[in-house]
Amino acid sequence: MSVPLYQAKAELFRTLGHPIRIQVLELLQDGPRAVSELLSELHIEASSLSQQLAVLRRAGIVTSTRRGTSVTYELAASDVAELMRAARRFLTEVLAGQGELLAELIGS
Repeated sequence: MSVPLYQAKAELFRTLGHPIRIQVLELLQDGPRAVSELLSELHIEASSLSQQLAVLRRAGIVTSTRRGTSVTYELAASDVAELMRAARRFLTEVLAGQGELLAELIGS
């Protein structure tokens, strides 16, 4: 039995619903990164990063490639980067609207 599209979308957004996962995806928008690079950018424990990368990998959002002892991650599809950009645009508009409302409230 197949999963309804709305349910699959809800699961995708639940998977994305962690700040570290979002940070990882934003970093990977610029291209593949080794785990060591991600660690130096994120300033978190290796075990925490490993956990979050595993969630993203199981969901098919990122892929990994091992070369010797180094593992490199990249976005599974360019649509993931577009989703991150769309979220940024949306939030920018929402926050700008809230700023305008706040300015109106303070001014009155």
